[in-house]
Amino acid sequence: FLKKKKVIIVLYVLKPSQMYMLYVLYLSVHLIPVNPIREDGLNPKSRKRIMPDLLTEPPAIDPVYEAHIYCNIPTIAERSMEGHAPHYFKLVSVQVLIRHGDRYPLYAIPKTKRPDIDCMLLPSRKPSHPQLEAFIKHMSKGSAAQMDGSLSSLPRYPSHSLCEMGELTQTGVVQHLRNGQLLREIYINKHKLLLSDWTAKQLYLETTGKSRTLQSALALLYTFLPDFDWKKINMRHQWSTIFCSGSCDCPMRNHYLEEEQRRQYSLRVKNNDLEKIYVDMAKIVGIPTRQLRASNPIDSLLCYFCHNVSFPCTKTGCISMEHFKVIKRHQLEDERERQEKKLYFLYALLATHPLLNQTVNRLQRIAEGKKEEVFVLYSAHDVTLSPVLSALGITEARFPRFAARLVFELWQDGKRPKEHFIRILYNGADVTFQTSFCKDYYKRSSKPMCPLEKFVNFVKRDMFLVFNSTSYYDACRRRLL
Repeated sequence: FLKKKKVIIVLYVLKPSQMYMLYVLYLSVHLIPVNPIREDGLNPKSRKRIMPDLLTEPPAIDPVYEAHIYCNIPTIAERSMEGHAPHYFKLVSVQVLIRHGDRYPLYAIPKTKRPDIDCMLLPSRKPSHPQLEAFIKHMSKGSAAQMDGSLSSLPRYPSHSLCEMGELTQTGVVQHLRNGQLLREIYINKHKLLLSDWTAKQLYLETTGKSRTLQSALALLYTFLPDFDWKKINMRHQWSTIFCSGSCDCPMRNHYLEEEQRRQYSLRVKNNDLEKIYVDMAKIVGIPTRQLRASNPIDSLLCYFCHNVSFPCTKTGCISMEHFKVIKRHQLEDERERQEKKLYFLYALLATHPLLNQTVNRLQRIAEGKKEEVFVLYSAHDVTLSPVLSALGITEARFPRFAARLVFELWQDGKRPKEHFIRILYNGADVTFQTSFCKDYYKRSSKPMCPLEKFVNFVKRDMFLVFNSTSYYDACRRRLL
């Protein structure tokens, strides 16, 4: 055959990234076994529920890699595990807790020029979204919305040519337009959680009193809802960043937070590399080291980094990527030690109980047949999401990135309608069985979810065991020996 036919061999020279994608494709085609699916919807040979991440993570702490994850720049379409369940399960409720999107820094590095970021929304500027222009037009007609208290005086979208401190950027708006679109495709188009004639009673919306959280919520809702009708938008104002509402009096919560802050300080003063970096940066900008440290330079530097803007310079020199790496690496080491020392965990249990208790009560009402508040959105901050993750026992989760989302799904078993289950997802990954209250259940059961009663028992009873208490009130006042 080869003697009679000409054989042409074509060689392609591929980049390493192209070789990796071919390798991933090969794995998906040749190495992932195709097995019959059991009646409960699970693969009998594999019960892993977390989607593998196609990004190869570095073997050790890489501050630049982690900073890229934190920025969450909208580039490629995101894959997620939201809405996945056996065919006979019915989705009956979704509760979403989000962090606001990308924002301008809350702190400025003294004696340096502020990062030149434009907070005007321009659909022609990247990153953009197909619905950004329509979003801008719709937000300008928001007078019919019902907004609690001071929320009514906040702008519906960012609109300054030079961002104000803490203001949501166009990147932040686009991040949540994408979040809303993703959740709409799953929960509206596929699972019909809300129909075209949805009512205001089917929503519960709550945000802190910052423009960046209100605007993030509106961006997500605009692309999520079947029809964004201002008359049906009733946004409640939450004055507390931990959403403790009327249950904020908790002396021991404050005690553990103070202890955690002492731990942070102790770790910082032990870090000689960090101190040298602060001394060097302080010389560059011409201020005392203590003043530079108090200005929280990582917050400002992350803005430069996420927006690909050169770090600030003075006549003395420039802040460099090496400065950024050392400070960011310390931040990552601090997060790791925080998990080990448990002081933050004790704080988190008490800080998040009011919010988790509200969540559980609502899920119970819906499981009993109530049709109200089937979709809930809390628009919040990193200091809201981080303790919730810690309290739930999801220790493997990264610190909340910009536009992070934590989702609680409530499902009804179609074969046993009285039985309800929950799934918990963080940025699209199923973390249900990383939770402290459902790890053991995962080992014993073939069900792809966690029974609702396990979550209820955790919030109503088990959260207080470490404090040798039986109630939130008692735990807030009982000091551990």
